[in-house]
Amino acid sequence: MPKQKTHKGIKKRFTLTANGKAKHRHSGTSHLAYRLTKKQRRNLRGTTVVGTSETKRIVLALLPSE
Repeated sequence: MPKQKTHKGIKKRFTLTANGKAKHRHSGTSHLAYRLTKKQRRNLRGTTVVGTSETKRIVLALLPSE
């Protein structure tokens, strides 16, 4: 039986919290931010938690190889 591999793209974009939720960085912040209003830029700072429907898929993809 082959081992379950960690999805490297998801590993770079998401981290798991202690309670099993997935955190991610906001999109649209790396460049061309001058087009956004100051309020939009301010609200894109920091990280946020993924919705519950997507969390299960992300957690499965982040499972380490056993």
